Amino acid sequence: MTILDQLLLLPLFQGMNTTDIETLAGQTKFGFLRQQKGKTIISEGDVCDGFDFLMNGTLLAVTYADDHGYSISEQIQAPALLQPECAFGLTQRYTRTFSTLTPCNMMKLDKSEILRLSEDYVVFRLNLLNILTTLSQRQQRSHWHRPPQDLQQRIVQFVANHCSRPVGHKTLNIKMTRLAEELNDSRLDVSRALNDLQQQGLLTLHRGRIEIPDLRRLLP
Repeated sequence: MTILDQLLLLPLFQGMNTTDIETLAGQTKFGFLRQQKGKTIISEGDVCDGFDFLMNGTLLAVTYADDHGYSISEQIQAPALLQPECAFGLTQRYTRTFSTLTPCNMMKLDKSEILRLSEDYVVFRLNLLNILTTLSQRQQRSHWHRPPQDLQQRIVQFVANHCSRPVGHKTLNIKMTRLAEELNDSRLDVSRALNDLQQQGLLTLHRGRIEIPDLRRLLP
């Protein structure tokens, strides 16, 4: 697959015509890097000075609570743009740690190139605005969803609210007592609710870890 084909798979470049893509590819400084399996490529707190694209392969994204008392791990499949909202705004640092689950091809686009492309190509600018505003709208709308009706639904909502996408494999690394505190419920009731979900085949319990094969199956 050529660089032109790869660019067309990414939301930022979709809708651009072939001539623009060819011109853009020839004038833009892209950074390409092959990463081996099992390598941390971005750590929580790293400065975000541009856009990092996963071109192929699978990443593990880990998000930690502020006190690092628990975390959620998600699998990210290519093609993907990693936390574009972190390149601008009040805090320009990554809030997740990304590591490679398979060999991965990455592409880097510096912020200066992002700004230049936004000025030169209307479609690129609109795609960027759509990505950032969609993230904002989803976050705002989440506060208006119907509240959970029982403890199982509250557990599911807790996981979903801490994930970047409500689909795919998730791993919640948390102690039962901490989860009970977060849900403002008893440890015994939380344990019962989780065991019931496990009996339904929707998740698997381990010591200090909850494996969810596909979060979409848990959502109403």
